[in-house]
Amino acid sequence: MAALRALLPSVRGLLRSLSHFPALRPFASGANFEYIITEKKGKNSNVGLIQLNRPKALNALCNGLITELNQALEAFEADPAVGAIVLTGGDKVFAAGADIKEMQNQTLQDCYSHKFLRHWDQLTQVKKPVIAAVNGYALGGGCELAMMCDIIYAGEKAQFGQPEILLGTIPGAGGTQRLTRAVGKSLAMEMVLTGDRISAQEAKQAGLVSKIFPVEKLVEEAIQCAEKIASNSKIITAMAKESVNAAFEMTLTEGNKLEKKLFYSTFATDDRREGMAAFVEKRKANFKDH
Repeated sequence: MAALRALLPSVRGLLRSLSHFPALRPFASGANFEYIITEKKGKNSNVGLIQLNRPKALNALCNGLITELNQALEAFEADPAVGAIVLTGGDKVFAAGADIKEMQNQTLQDCYSHKFLRHWDQLTQVKKPVIAAVNGYALGGGCELAMMCDIIYAGEKAQFGQPEILLGTIPGAGGTQRLTRAVGKSLAMEMVLTGDRISAQEAKQAGLVSKIFPVEKLVEEAIQCAEKIASNSKIITAMAKESVNAAFEMTLTEGNKLEKKLFYSTFATDDRREGMAAFVEKRKANFKDH
């Protein structure tokens, strides 16, 4: 959750060199946001794109930004035309962490009484797949936000880290939990206890990200992956996502039981019948999300 500017002298130069984010058209709801930009992408406009847009603060995750992010996620979740979502930042920073100015005067009573950071978890409740397209720094809350997504694509210059220890605190939005599950105890412990960052290449080797692309191609590649996902049945995709995510919460035996139940459930859908019929008839399936 730590903001990069509080930790790294190089950030000052980064702030001066940050280019403006490319303009995106508002998405169908017509919502006007202060901290994010939204758009529908893909040949069939079936991909929801959310771009964090607070460049002067390195996309620090203030309360207003998270609130707007949740609103955009709700809108895309409710949009029947959207089958997958891409979450990105700028070319040089995905998100440098939480907004330290907002939290520095918080007390234990404040955090506990108001359930501080609880609304950050809404991303994990979205049924549609979410792909994080990470260019540049994903530190503290930025790294945690990326790990809440279902797939992480990284630009070749991306860096990941949990530097909260350098501010006298620890991750509070899943950093110690999701990072450990993604990269293993040893590397996670080293990152959390030292505040050191890892490169995109190291993140891929450790299993944190699935693919690496040139900076200028990253978002395009993430949208292409989202389009491929969105072309499938939305109800079956949601079941598949639920089953994979259960692997992090259940024993192998319980996870297999859930998988079987969800597998059986697909046989109650029109899309399962259509998919198998299309395969037998050697044609492209026409899924109706039923």
